[in-house]
Amino acid sequence: MDARLAKPNAGHLPNPAAIADVRLAKFAIGDVVKHRVFAFRGVIFDVDPTFANTEEWWQSIPEHIRPRKDQPFYHLLAENDDNSYVAYVSEQNLLPDDSGEPVGHPQAPLIFESFAEGHYTLRPRISH
Repeated sequence: MDARLAKPNAGHLPNPAAIADVRLAKFAIGDVVKHRVFAFRGVIFDVDPTFANTEEWWQSIPEHIRPRKDQPFYHLLAENDDNSYVAYVSEQNLLPDDSGEPVGHPQAPLIFESFAEGHYTLRPRISH
């Protein structure tokens, strides 16, 4: 399932030349993914169409492995062999997790209501 992150559809704008780059996210909220380089996996709970973290965070990444800012970035409920945490990862550093196993992050049940076939389903929003 692809999440589409884009500016308004060109067919609905009077001047298609005014449209900036269209961004297509490879992964969707609820997808289970793994890091391409580091040994962790997680479930996506939010997506930024481009980098939206602090410059300090960006500069803390060693330059030789620093990802481009002009791509989707994903917020993950992540886990490795030792602990659970929240991660912010560029699309270029993620791969689908084909294990079929749920993520053991303790906050996953607060955001997602079910897990089936490698994908989580969001809980319905509670409103009053």
